[in-house]
Amino acid sequence: MSPTTRYGYLGPEGTFTQMALLSWAASHEGEQVPFGSVDSALEALRRSEIDAAMVPIENSVEGGVSATLDALASGDPLVVIGEVNVPITFVLAARAGMPLADIRSVGTHSHAWAQVRGWMDANLPSAVYIPTLSTAAAAAGLVGEVEQGYDAAVCAPIAAANHGLEVLAEDIGDQAGAVTRFVLVARPGSLPERTGADKTTVMLFQRDDRAGGLLELLEQFAVRGINMTRLESRPTKSTLGSYCFSIDFEGHVLDERVGEALMGLKRVCAEVRFLGSYPREDGAQVQVAPLTGDADFSAARTWLHSLRRP
Repeated sequence: MSPTTRYGYLGPEGTFTQMALLSWAASHEGEQVPFGSVDSALEALRRSEIDAAMVPIENSVEGGVSATLDALASGDPLVVIGEVNVPITFVLAARAGMPLADIRSVGTHSHAWAQVRGWMDANLPSAVYIPTLSTAAAAAGLVGEVEQGYDAAVCAPIAAANHGLEVLAEDIGDQAGAVTRFVLVARPGSLPERTGADKTTVMLFQRDDRAGGLLELLEQFAVRGINMTRLESRPTKSTLGSYCFSIDFEGHVLDERVGEALMGLKRVCAEVRFLGSYPREDGAQVQVAPLTGDADFSAARTWLHSLRRP
């Protein structure tokens, strides 16, 4: 991307999302624009006000980020062009001079609260949870002119430092080694090059809810030797009990086996929303099962064409 690229991210400054963008931007120059929510960042992207948006999509403790999954499942199509994994470390921060024993309420994002509930129950069992738009917004709220209604914030260490807060407790996450996966989203255009260490993301909508319906979708991957790395159901919001499926799987749309699987899905699904093929951050090469490589599919197609010749 050009040096004038405008990157949106879930703000304000000091969020884990900005940390992900800073990691990406280390090799991709551009302007960084904070947004108050995932929806607002992606809508700005759809309106061409920014060129790409960094948003959270999956957490190792809480699973998929529903706001991102739902925003990508509807509206004008967008595609993922990259991913960044960020280790998550939380601190409890407050204004200088606030004792830990006096904390009666804590502000943070819902995903962060879910990851520190055990620590809170053990150390501040009476503290009331106050939801905020982001962990950084919780930190900013403690030093703003308008009273936010909480005494302390669960946030990233960088957010506490940015706002001059005192850290009352460090590394308060319940699960050591927690990681959040962020994705860089753009408008459809040129595909990232195939690297051999790629993921593809799709959203699948069933034609109808029936016995074996999900199995029929999953068979499209299994028979072609494609490994899924994430599978989640999300309500379509049309009727009660109506769900679609958000799936990440190994491989690139330019791989023969992936192309065959997508054609199979297109045949059996009411809608297949292709959300991009992009390099894995860890660079792990996809292990191609025997008889599922490009040459195997090409040879089978050549054989079929020979049968169809007059």
